[in-house]
Amino acid sequence: MTRRQSTSIFKLTIYLFLLAFTIPAPIVSQPVNRSLTFAVIGDSGTGKAGQYAVARQMKAACEKNRFEFVLMLGDNIYSNGDAKNFKKKFELPYAALLNDGVKFYASLGNHDVRKGLNTQINYDKFNMGGQRYYTFTKGAGLVEFFALDSTKMDEAQLAWLEDRLQASTARWKVAFFHHPLYSSGKRHGSEMNLRTTLEPLFVRYQVNVVFSGHDHFYERIKPQQGVQYFVEGASGQLRKNGMKKKSDLTAISNDVTHSFLIVQVKAAEMQVEAISEDGAVIDRVTLPQPAAKAMAR
Repeated sequence: MTRRQSTSIFKLTIYLFLLAFTIPAPIVSQPVNRSLTFAVIGDSGTGKAGQYAVARQMKAACEKNRFEFVLMLGDNIYSNGDAKNFKKKFELPYAALLNDGVKFYASLGNHDVRKGLNTQINYDKFNMGGQRYYTFTKGAGLVEFFALDSTKMDEAQLAWLEDRLQASTARWKVAFFHHPLYSSGKRHGSEMNLRTTLEPLFVRYQVNVVFSGHDHFYERIKPQQGVQYFVEGASGQLRKNGMKKKSDLTAISNDVTHSFLIVQVKAAEMQVEAISEDGAVIDRVTLPQPAAKAMAR
């Protein structure tokens, strides 16, 4: 080795030594302990005693474990969605929650669209942004919500839904709308045409949970093709004894009391509680996040 080569190697060694102390260490992102709590109501907008009883229990639940928003599963304003009933059948029953800054995100039911479609989608307290269907994300990307219009499931909405589901990077995907794909109701029951249309998308793009109303009771459906379905249509209306008994679909149900849901979401699991108008817990289930469950194996 020549003196010139030796000098060059020495200079390179010194340079690399100094470089190690001047380049900042890479920032390693730490996992964020994200969590989210929200409520769910369906078929709520009666302005009657049952709605007020549920609203009082929602307020009590919010004081115990703060939730920032509520999903509405349609039939928000009976009997035809008329804006003249917004105050009586929404603002007054939920005044305590609205005053606390709790937001409501609505989807449309069959009663809503009879007269009030345009006024409801543009009503600022329903947060629909002038759209029949829309999406939003909460919990720093923890959950993406897909609000659908099941009263008019046209090709444009289906194309939009597939595009948004495919693009979603949320850990949990939650769809909510009025007409249930699965229900043990005597009056309405499962919407088979809607199931044929929507279920393949839910399965293909790994939607985790679906909330619907329309039948006026609470029902947790046994998981269907990896998707957990809930019927919550008893937050204002109630059809006592309106369920088919010993239905193969039913995991847990209640058709004798008004109710609502409280949902707590973490990265690895989601807990759903059904709460009656007198504050009793009528169902509680913990759903593991499939990706987290697979990693734990």
